[in-house]
Amino acid sequence: MDTLWKHTTVLLDEAIDALLDKPDSPSHSADGAVATYVDATFGRGGHSRLLLSKMAVGDRLIAFDHDPEAIAEASTIADPRFSIRHQGFRHLSELPDASVTGVLMDLGISSPQIDNPARGFSFRSDGPLDMRMDPTRGESVAEWLATAEVQQIAEVVRDYGEERFAGPIAKAIVARRQERGPITTTSELADLVAGAVKTREAGQNPATRTFQAFRIFINAELEELQLALNASLRVLQPGGRLVVISFHSLEDRIVKQFIAKHAREVVDRRAPDWMLGGSSPMPLESLGRVKPSAQEVAGNKRSRSAVMRVARRTAAP
Repeated sequence: MDTLWKHTTVLLDEAIDALLDKPDSPSHSADGAVATYVDATFGRGGHSRLLLSKMAVGDRLIAFDHDPEAIAEASTIADPRFSIRHQGFRHLSELPDASVTGVLMDLGISSPQIDNPARGFSFRSDGPLDMRMDPTRGESVAEWLATAEVQQIAEVVRDYGEERFAGPIAKAIVARRQERGPITTTSELADLVAGAVKTREAGQNPATRTFQAFRIFINAELEELQLALNASLRVLQPGGRLVVISFHSLEDRIVKQFIAKHAREVVDRRAPDWMLGGSSPMPLESLGRVKPSAQEVAGNKRSRSAVMRVARRTAAP
């Protein structure tokens, strides 16, 4: 595995402390039995390694990741309590009901994925227009753009990139394809978008939102997040923790709304009092959100947009 591209784990201590609930004592499940934790997005293993250092001898940690490079990194962990699955974290649903003490989801992409031009995630260096989390499976962005219609492209850029110039960008991509053939590199796409975007916030590259949109779409990131959140309700034990770190508003909105939906009791105020009866326990209790400290942001600018939300699994409703 190439070690040129380093990754600094965001909210490292805060996430593990939230997951364990009692950071100064050994990990534990709600009933005192052996604890099972899930690192749903292994990445380069920063969270997993710290968690392993705090887990009890008999506990176990199950990790998931799409990326073959993440799987290679995971192979360097010799701890018998650790295992990893080369799968997206939607496969959290395959774990047994109420079998997990804590679930950690660190969303988005890792620094090595961004910084390695061969992965095609960034416009900062020229590379193939790929953007797949797992480059051995599925369709690349270049392959999709080679056949997608203007309306399809515009919808993706608008919905996943929140880009107000989605229409002009989509038209420019299709016009370029018709005139000179498909776009195949990150630089070609970035230059094309820059020509279609008339204004942009100070300090932001015109292609930022479009690259985000294509990455989210090609990897079905938001759909996978929703499936994994739904699965977490079933696999978490009562008292288990759900910890989710997101890096942009689309992800955080889904997480925030999911926790609110399952932590807030909704009562029909129009019903007579005798029909309301006793309240049923909600499946989640919101424990709040955490942002990176000023010190962390100063040392790692990629942490500045991070938001960590924490919830606790209650008794089943």
